[in-house]
Amino acid sequence: MAGLTIDFTDERLPNGLRLVIAEDHAAPVVAINIWYGVGSKHEVPGKTGFAHLFEHVMFQGSAHVAKAEHIGLIQEVGGTMNGTTWLDRTNYFETVPSHQLELVLWLEADRMGTLLEALSQENLDNQREVVKNEKRWSYDNRPYGSWVERILAGSYPAEHPYHHSTIGSMADLDAASLDDVRAFFRTHYAPNNAVLSVVGDVDPGQVRAWVDGYFGRIPANPALPVDLGDLSLPPTFGGERRETVVEQVPLPRIYWAFRAPVFGDPRLDALELAGQILVGGKGSRLHRRLVRDEQLAQDVSLFSLGLIGGASVTAGWATARPGVDLNRLEAAYWEELQRLATEPPSDDELARAKALTETDELGALQRVEERADRLSMYATLFDDPGVVNEILPRYLTVTAEQIRDACRDVFRADNRFVLTYLPAETATADTEAAA
Repeated sequence: MAGLTIDFTDERLPNGLRLVIAEDHAAPVVAINIWYGVGSKHEVPGKTGFAHLFEHVMFQGSAHVAKAEHIGLIQEVGGTMNGTTWLDRTNYFETVPSHQLELVLWLEADRMGTLLEALSQENLDNQREVVKNEKRWSYDNRPYGSWVERILAGSYPAEHPYHHSTIGSMADLDAASLDDVRAFFRTHYAPNNAVLSVVGDVDPGQVRAWVDGYFGRIPANPALPVDLGDLSLPPTFGGERRETVVEQVPLPRIYWAFRAPVFGDPRLDALELAGQILVGGKGSRLHRRLVRDEQLAQDVSLFSLGLIGGASVTAGWATARPGVDLNRLEAAYWEELQRLATEPPSDDELARAKALTETDELGALQRVEERADRLSMYATLFDDPGVVNEILPRYLTVTAEQIRDACRDVFRADNRFVLTYLPAETATADTEAAA
């Protein structure tokens, strides 16, 4: 990496696998990140949760790797690994000492090419239960744990593939047969639906030889890519939406969600900087007013879920301090959004937002793991890993007027979904008092 530029090579194997290599000899480590172009948006009604299910199944063995051996082999050589699932994609990644790169490439190729040979009914049933436990632990029994599911369901029409979250329906998972799950894998987990990024202390020629040897024999799926149809959406919700949830939460919390431009749209870049102005540290507008000065909130947040299929979501929350009037909290948060939608930020605020963003970006890109992830991400979503070198310059050229205009277009009353969580004890007491 020279300055702000990540140098890389970008090529395809005959079977369609995209290989991106970036050398970095600063330390004897290498990061591998493989993105598959399959996420929860590729699931069909009645068969949701499959992409996330495979995040677990992929560690349960393949033709030449025993159950859980993938994890054990990586840990034995001092490496780390994991996988994540999102609406647009699934990815798997490892970081190991550079002399162990061949091992990781072999492991990834074996599960891409032969996972179905080891996928049994027992494995499916076991991982189905793991997913159910994850849902209970991370969604159902965690305070505010359902917010992502509710925000997506409230922000996208029922027929849109972003309407359901990655965890999916437990009823769908219960009904899934081994044949259903096998068919999903055959469709999506193919070399011509994957980007493999290798970043670190490597010899590119040796990397190519290993990748060709291990991945090159895996056949492509000629039916890819899967056509999801027209995912476009109107620029706003067309009216305010509200939902109130009474659960076992410690304090009331208000979430806001707004339909926003797709990931890659310059207006979403402007909204990212707006987020720094509004919630970026203790000097931000919302923190100063709601947390420090008026002491209405314990914490505040604002961020974008950048998506490529029709529209993104810009969302935020404020957790109320005990005894605070929620109407006052909501009004104060909204006033700050509207202030930025009508008046450009000051020169000092803009400079601070850009400095925070630059620090975040450069700090992230110092890590080989993050570089590998970014290269795979931009190749998968935009067909161009070189976007990794364009993002920071784009942020640094955003103007104050562009921030105001993006906020004006997005932070609108007819484009607002307000999700309020109330503690069950408080709601019960209020109901009894009213009676």
